[in-house]
Amino acid sequence: MTIKHLAAAALAAAALLAGTATGATGASPPPASATPAAAPVPRQITGYAPALHPEGIAWDPTRRAFLVSSVRHGTVSVVRPDGRTTALVSDPRVVSTYGVHVDAVRGRILVAYADLGVAERSEPGTVHRVGGLGVYDLRTGRPLHLVDLTRLSPGQERFAVNDVAVGADGTAYVSDVTGDAIYRVDRRGRASVLVRDAALTDGHGTGVNGLVVHPDGHLLAVDYGDGRLFRVPLRDPGRFTEVALPAPLPGGDGLALRPDGTLVAVTNDLANPRGTDAVHVLRSRDRWRSAAAVVSRPWPVRGPSTAAHTPYGVHVLSGRLEIVFGPDGRTADDFVVRRL
Repeated sequence: MTIKHLAAAALAAAALLAGTATGATGASPPPASATPAAAPVPRQITGYAPALHPEGIAWDPTRRAFLVSSVRHGTVSVVRPDGRTTALVSDPRVVSTYGVHVDAVRGRILVAYADLGVAERSEPGTVHRVGGLGVYDLRTGRPLHLVDLTRLSPGQERFAVNDVAVGADGTAYVSDVTGDAIYRVDRRGRASVLVRDAALTDGHGTGVNGLVVHPDGHLLAVDYGDGRLFRVPLRDPGRFTEVALPAPLPGGDGLALRPDGTLVAVTNDLANPRGTDAVHVLRSRDRWRSAAAVVSRPWPVRGPSTAAHTPYGVHVLSGRLEIVFGPDGRTADDFVVRRL
């Protein structure tokens, strides 16, 4: 399905879009030009919430709204089409939240958590020392599992657990940008190492960031440092291979797989000077042994991090991370979700 077809489908489905904003938090957004029930998700949403700074985004089909994480508050919030936000998950055990995934089939929210030193609850003893996966009830936000992944890498000094992808059987796969492993968490919250190999890193302390599960039975994962894309077979993960690309994707952050089989890769320069604020669409004709670029374009909003596929197209999140991770520690109350 192409973006053109998705747009047509969005118009046909407009009457189905529900989701009024209740219990909104944060600065008051400008009046919406149309109610959520009268129009599909707009091309661009400007969200408002005090110092939220979301890094991860997912589409929630049960609410017909986005869910976003927060590097400052460690929460997961609902973002309505008019930009209003409401906290859904607020777990005092979690310092910062990053990649988020909705498992609507099982009624779950899965979110990667860490502490990179910019959160309200950051402390010297937790910065780069905690990391794992939180699993919560999709309807209520009630905690189901909090899975510590640092215990699986006892010799590792720094952690930056970042993204999560979920397979058809409910197994979660989790990345750590500062490590050399991809983790696996089953539906009961039991964690193990899927694969550990120094070849998954750039050799300078940076490893896999964004990942997705391909229906053919493998992961696609991008290294934030050198921009290599990996194909990791789930039945034999040690036999991972590098996907041949026309050019690497340094600063590769979020990935999203579209129904037409193309892969959306978001890059940025937030922690990689070789990265660029851009969105790339890749297509493979040999089961992801290699891929060609369909689109590579600079992104008009600063600091894109992750992308989410929706019935209305792929939407890219820019959470003002360049501010919160900046040298003066400032915060902002707005963020942008923009359609590709």
